[in-house]
Amino acid sequence: MIIIDGQRSALQVANFENLEQIIEKIMADDYMSNRVVTDVLVNNELFSEIYPHQAEDVEASYIDQVEFRSVPAVEMAQSITLELYKVVTLMGKAGRQVADYFRRADDAEALEMYGDLLDVSRDFLSMVGVLRNEFAVDSVDDFEVSLEGLSNLFSEMIEIQENEDWILLADLLEYEYLPLVEKTKGIIAQLRESVKASIKRAKHA
Repeated sequence: MIIIDGQRSALQVANFENLEQIIEKIMADDYMSNRVVTDVLVNNELFSEIYPHQAEDVEASYIDQVEFRSVPAVEMAQSITLELYKVVTLMGKAGRQVADYFRRADDAEALEMYGDLLDVSRDFLSMVGVLRNEFAVDSVDDFEVSLEGLSNLFSEMIEIQENEDWILLADLLEYEYLPLVEKTKGIIAQLRESVKASIKRAKHA
């Protein structure tokens, strides 16, 4: 049995060789064109791939029931923008803390937090870029300036890190990184409004 968002599908598990074929068939359906799958349950247990194409190794003979749960893409985007605002706020706090650690010569603590800050910032930029292309039609220039500024700053910060000039790195964090992060908060707010407008248009379509 195959269930999609609470509704039993006419498709039969027995017509497929494995779970990957089922997933590909469901995702190709018009119903999923503007939706994001949040959960796949196999025999009432959440399925998540540990390695690429693991679903191909789950034979259909093992499956009694597979259930797909999804949400509209715009609703998912709205949830993501709320999370992004929390993330950018944490980026600001972490940036201040790292700069403070460097100024106090607490290099070990500073470098550990700095590494995490870079990882979070890269993921943040990647996600914002995806949402910008989809929803932020009214603020492209602001996005480009802010995102390019952060990207260029990362390159400069990495170079300074290699030279182990911690005071200069603290200065960059405090006087360049933090203002850019603060500006990005406003852009995220604009992005959230763009997503909200898309949801309204979808409801009235």
